Amino acid sequence: MVSSHSLEILNKMDWVPIAFVTFKVLVFGTGMFFAIKWHYDKEKEEQKRAVLRASGKVGAVFALSLLGLLLFTFVLGRTLGLDLPFP
Repeated sequence: MVSSHSLEILNKMDWVPIAFVTFKVLVFGTGMFFAIKWHYDKEKEEQKRAVLRASGKVGAVFALSLLGLLLFTFVLGRTLGLDLPFP
């Protein structure tokens, strides 16, 4: 025969797995949230870097094109007999 005290302990023990599973779900859920957030933020940062890198390349190509156009204009002016000294 089982005493009432041991039944009370068994009833309390029935709640232990529920409490542990709840705690486990909360911990893993929080961990998953921060893992997803970290990856999302990292991807966002990489996109910023990619945009900055592309902007730098476009700026460099524009500057080189402008320099080439200036040189071409100067050579064409000399060929046509224009006096275009550098100031």
